[in-house]
Amino acid sequence: MRDPAVLQGFSIRDKCAAVIGVGGLGCHIATHLALSGVGRLLLCDFDTVSETNLNRQLLYTAADIGRPKVFLAAARLREQAPDVQIEAFETQIRQPEDLAFCRGADAVFLAVDNNAAREAVCRYAEKTGKPLINGGVNGFYGTAYGYLPGRTATPWEAGLLLAENEKTYSVSPAVGVIGALEAQIGISVLLGDESLAGRLFLFDNGEIHSLPIKKKELNADGTV
Repeated sequence: MRDPAVLQGFSIRDKCAAVIGVGGLGCHIATHLALSGVGRLLLCDFDTVSETNLNRQLLYTAADIGRPKVFLAAARLREQAPDVQIEAFETQIRQPEDLAFCRGADAVFLAVDNNAAREAVCRYAEKTGKPLINGGVNGFYGTAYGYLPGRTATPWEAGLLLAENEKTYSVSPAVGVIGALEAQIGISVLLGDESLAGRLFLFDNGEIHSLPIKKKELNADGTV
């Protein structure tokens, strides 16, 4: 396999990325990262493949139903990108300490649909200072946001956490768009270009908008 850096004019071979969740978004993000030549890829998930996943989780087939996603995703990506070091962690994320395996990551990509895990990952990013690329899809609508702890608005300030998902049917094209946006933001950050961070990307049934999110500044007494 030819080095992706030769084909595309840049290299992230010396970088490590962690993808939390290898469902719809995570499958797309991890594929883009692997095929772009990231040196080390950490995958985390605690779920198994179900029939309802197959419309948008493109690393799995009907023969995989009932099997753990994270090991399947790692195996499929190793076939596509054999030069990438890929590690799989079947870990349920409940608190920041559960993300100890991300210690060597240069950026973390969040691709889960439950708020307990999302909050734990965001707290981990705050604690460690690691860039965190957020994403979410609901129906034909989705968002992507790059968070740089201490320098950009938090995911809370961007409105990406705390409100429970409506759990509507998410169409595969919307998942693909947001997964690609997360990968684009993250790869830019890994290359040292932070211009896409701190902007909320909104995809709404065929239209993409980008909004800068202002970081709240604290007063001397700690109030906003």
